[in-house]
Amino acid sequence: MRKITLDKLDTLFAEIAKINKLYLPVDTAAGAKYEEWAEGKTLSNALNTVRSPKDFFFPQTENLVDFKMEGKTIEIIDTRAECEDFVIFGIRACDVKSFDILDRVFLSEPVDTYYKNRRDHGIIVSMACTRPAETCFCGTFSIDAASPAGDVVCHKTEDALYLDAKTEKGEALLAALASLTEDTDTAAVEEQKKLIAEHLAKLPLKDLSAEDFGDGKTNEFFGAPEWKELSETCLGCGTCTFVCPTCQCYDIKDFNTGHGVKRFRCWDSCMYSDFTRMAHGNSRNSQLERFRQRFMHKLVYYPTNNDGLFSCVGCGRCISKCPINMNIVKVMKKLGGKKNG
Repeated sequence: MRKITLDKLDTLFAEIAKINKLYLPVDTAAGAKYEEWAEGKTLSNALNTVRSPKDFFFPQTENLVDFKMEGKTIEIIDTRAECEDFVIFGIRACDVKSFDILDRVFLSEPVDTYYKNRRDHGIIVSMACTRPAETCFCGTFSIDAASPAGDVVCHKTEDALYLDAKTEKGEALLAALASLTEDTDTAAVEEQKKLIAEHLAKLPLKDLSAEDFGDGKTNEFFGAPEWKELSETCLGCGTCTFVCPTCQCYDIKDFNTGHGVKRFRCWDSCMYSDFTRMAHGNSRNSQLERFRQRFMHKLVYYPTNNDGLFSCVGCGRCISKCPINMNIVKVMKKLGGKKNG
């Protein structure tokens, strides 16, 4: 494990930026968001970013391929370029876990080569949560806010940053920073983990349970009468899907520029009325059906198809951003029986 005092953080960031592009959370008028580091930018003290770091691997919009047509001849132009290695600093445990969920979608056969390329080049430097918020419930899905995964795992105390390499990528990064950091023991980190655990035990959602959900529960929940009441206030705005670190729905469209055609993909939402529209019509015509699809996917369909892994990481963004205060926690409490009161 390595250590650097907090007054040398800017020096650390400058050294990382010499090697790779560096992105970190910075404060903006709209809340903390990831930006490329430059001199004068300061690491945010916010618990988490408004939007998740999913954007780095699965961007909201991206060009896939270009076409040029002359008569009956079509030229296909691959617009991709191998991107350089980059470092994302300060990712919380919930968001790091979201990459496991996305990997199972985009790295399964057939592999999404656009996503894979970014994953191969990305270096994850995670940060333990010193004071998780009241909207956090990552523990419901067996995620430890005090011990995130990542290529390098960081713990920030009052006077220092502790860095622990967990992968070959992480070891290479810390080796390049050896002149700025010093070797240290784990005593301060272990003490901080105890304090975080004490804080987690006081959170209002600490007892939220996913035990009633998961593999094989489709028949039990699909026809539940509670969906009607739960979905009645939903606006279908899609905000929850766009701030969610694990949502992976997208649409692919072609755009005629006048000089050729660009094929691009962009995020889509299962909460939109035209999401499943096909030539024959729409398979989910009501907001109830669309609302149910979103939460059944998170709590039942995805774990059924992925060895029990839920498609939610308890980051709390949907709690804080939904304009009508409807979220996965309310769904779990309504459908989850006595365990969730």
